[in-house]
Amino acid sequence: MSNRKTLLAASIIAGLCLSGSVYADNAPATASAPATTPAPAAQPATAADSQDNTQSQADRAKAKQLGTVTVVGIRDSEAESLNLKKSADNIVEVITAEDIGKLPAKNVADTLARLPGVNISSSSASEGGFDENDRVSLRGTNPSMTQTLVNGHTVGTGDWFVLSQVQTVGRSVSYSLLPSEVVDQVVVHKSSEAKQQEGGSAGTVDIITRKPLEFANPITAQASIGAVYSDLPGDTKPQFNGLFNWKNSDNTFGAMLQGFYEERSLQRNGQEFVGGFNQIQATDPVAKAHPDLAGVYYPNLIGQTLFTQTRKREGGMIDLEWKPLDNLTLNLDSFYSNLKADNFNRNYMLWSSQFVPGGVGLQSYTVGGNVLKSATFAPVTASTTTPYGVYDQISRPGASSSSAYTTLDAEWRANDHLTFTGMIGTTKGKGNSDNQNVSELGFAGNAGASWDMNGTGRPSNWSIGGDNASPSGIIPSAGWIFGDQDIHVVDKENFYQADGEYAFDSSPIFLNTLDFGLRYSDHTRENKTDIGQGPTGDWTNPANYPTTWSSYPSSFNSDLGVNGPAPLWYYSEGALAAFNAQFANRDPVTRFNWQNIYRVNEKDTAAYMQANFAGDRWSGNFGVRYVYTKEDITYNSGSQSSYSIAGPITGSAFGPYYINNYNNSYDRFLPSANLRFNLTDDLLARFAASQTMTRPDYSALAGSYSLDDLTHTGSGGNPQLKPLVSTNFDLSMEWYFAPRGLVSAGVYNMALSNYVNFGNESLLFKDQQASNTAGHDVFSTYLVSVPTNVNGNVKGVELNYIQPIGENWGVQTNYTYAQGHADNDKPLQGTSKNTYNLSAFFENADWNARISYTYRSSFFDGVSRTDTYYQAGIGNLAFSAGYNINSWMSVHFDAMNLNNPTLKYYTLSPIYGKQPDAFYVNGRQYYLTLNFKM
Repeated sequence: MSNRKTLLAASIIAGLCLSGSVYADNAPATASAPATTPAPAAQPATAADSQDNTQSQADRAKAKQLGTVTVVGIRDSEAESLNLKKSADNIVEVITAEDIGKLPAKNVADTLARLPGVNISSSSASEGGFDENDRVSLRGTNPSMTQTLVNGHTVGTGDWFVLSQVQTVGRSVSYSLLPSEVVDQVVVHKSSEAKQQEGGSAGTVDIITRKPLEFANPITAQASIGAVYSDLPGDTKPQFNGLFNWKNSDNTFGAMLQGFYEERSLQRNGQEFVGGFNQIQATDPVAKAHPDLAGVYYPNLIGQTLFTQTRKREGGMIDLEWKPLDNLTLNLDSFYSNLKADNFNRNYMLWSSQFVPGGVGLQSYTVGGNVLKSATFAPVTASTTTPYGVYDQISRPGASSSSAYTTLDAEWRANDHLTFTGMIGTTKGKGNSDNQNVSELGFAGNAGASWDMNGTGRPSNWSIGGDNASPSGIIPSAGWIFGDQDIHVVDKENFYQADGEYAFDSSPIFLNTLDFGLRYSDHTRENKTDIGQGPTGDWTNPANYPTTWSSYPSSFNSDLGVNGPAPLWYYSEGALAAFNAQFANRDPVTRFNWQNIYRVNEKDTAAYMQANFAGDRWSGNFGVRYVYTKEDITYNSGSQSSYSIAGPITGSAFGPYYINNYNNSYDRFLPSANLRFNLTDDLLARFAASQTMTRPDYSALAGSYSLDDLTHTGSGGNPQLKPLVSTNFDLSMEWYFAPRGLVSAGVYNMALSNYVNFGNESLLFKDQQASNTAGHDVFSTYLVSVPTNVNGNVKGVELNYIQPIGENWGVQTNYTYAQGHADNDKPLQGTSKNTYNLSAFFENADWNARISYTYRSSFFDGVSRTDTYYQAGIGNLAFSAGYNINSWMSVHFDAMNLNNPTLKYYTLSPIYGKQPDAFYVNGRQYYLTLNFKM
């Protein structure tokens, strides 16, 4: 990072300190124990109040039983979190709102990162990692195996990146749509209960928002005004959050309104190995001239990738709570979050596959294993022009995602023994890619090139001849115009549920309460439109190309830590838009990209019964949940199958296609049991056993085929997949040795049946590139990776240590070991063997500060064409500090990605071993906020 940017960051922060900035303390009536003494386990007013930490209403009711001390400060919030964890019957982790406000975190995923057994990642498809975490997973599994709920119900989600919309479409929720400021508490359920909604085979994250009648005062107003400085793009953007709550004097009606508007600039410097590695054939001229190169692999494309984006997250929440009767509470809750994510990606690439097989100008090279690690090609003079480089510029105006829900729920205490709750709601998430303005250009004809690979630890050095600072060496005939338009993915659900709880006055078998309920949901994920543009008109005429350009940042290579070509030019987004408007064919009929059209509808019915027990020093529950699912899956294919209901349909440039429909149904009983035993007042033992279920990813069921015409590889879906069922066992010990102090250890085992992994099949598809060259349809055999059901296992150990130091200091550290594998020792997606967190904080009446470091080791991240690819181990350092100026105003500072980590990805191939796939640097972010409350 240049000194100029460091000094600029300091000056921006100093200026903000003078102007002011906030995060508001939440002051709900939910209570915790004082920081100086541990709270006792909740004592219910009636037996009906004894169960806790299952659904959000029960969490909230239990919190109210803990006392009357308002949660204020890091110490009180940690005491509150530990009290909730201690008194729960199942195995949970809890974070409360004040804790969230004082963590170095800007969304809920960052907040959860410090908990044992929790992993976070910053992407969902093959877009590579960014500076804000976006997905949450539990216990060494992939994010789709973790259920995310809000107030106990499903939340529809959207993705802004096009490949997450139509290629890798998972079950996980995008946490970039969930700012931490909307949260009251987060409960992570690691062991299951029958009353919990199915879907999280690894566990469930329940995000609980504030309710109007829980605030302590009749009127509560909070606001935060601040800014974020991002050091790679070198600019500052505004941040705002506001909350107003009113309730009447008799605490029977309340209204809460919350809004947020947050902007942030993002720049990512990267290097990508696009298309994997190609093999030199014995018949290639380069192998005839150098026989030792026959059968050797070389990188297909090496590119310097500049990604820029402005993210605007805006939305809010409204909640109306009414108690028309002493025993009846109604609540209407509505939430909306929209992320505008316009982005511009430039990839200036060495096009090795164009000149390596010919071998013209090869001067020197080295081979490591069976890979061409380095090579130098001199400029040549030839009768035909060979492009040594290719340049992709992709602007995506209109990229966005959103999430929304509206629920109406009720709680009715019919009598001292019987309580009913019900909820009706709807939720919808959207992911949009309105336009992709694209220019793909060949360049550097016969100009020579070189590369020198540095393994998977750091980017490769490379160079290319010619003028890299301007578009003077363009070879338009070696390029193309591509990119999908008019994509609008919808993820929606309507749901209804009714729950009951019967409390026993006394029972000879220690039966305390009996829970029972029903739930029905109708869920659809679909994409109806996709225009895959192509070129038209006189697009290859250089006279029609833009005449002005800009340059990559001068520090691009040094920030990334690579010796690459510089300076590099690029067209502006406006110039690309104008060029595509004139020369891109976006006809909705001829350019209809049927491969990216899909629909998955699931109608789910569930019923459960759960018995809750309590004895002198023990408590627990056991129950069973019955789930019935009907699937209706529609997708397209280029060849007829037994599921085809229409076709062949002609008229698309992507070839004739068939519409396929697959209907399926399945049911499952999911038993669960939890036992908590108090060995002493402060030493607890827990045991849990359950079966849990996760339905396959949408793209696994009806995914589009993504094909590479150069390597004749790709990936697709499989509608016959069965749901994953996990048989789980947990055993843990927890010692609450001091106020705010905990030592715990746990072991777990998850036996996975019908885990979704990937296998390869050879299928026939139209080769678009060959067809365009030949002027007629050319079909080729592609090696396609498709999902299949296999068995697997995950087991691990979780260790947690929280130590208060005096009245003002504290440390927290935890470690998770996870070991996972599928059949034939294949890797499980998302399994990091080692994860650990280190955190220390200080707090007194005026100041608070926390520093945190989070690390996860390498993990299998998916399939890239036919190779498995991994993200290397990554650590992240963050810091936060705050000062209470007076009783109604405070200032808060957050620093994210302080160690400026390089995200590293690599592939593992049984043929050519471990090779680099991508490297990304996102820089640091500094937030300064002024908080007001009344």
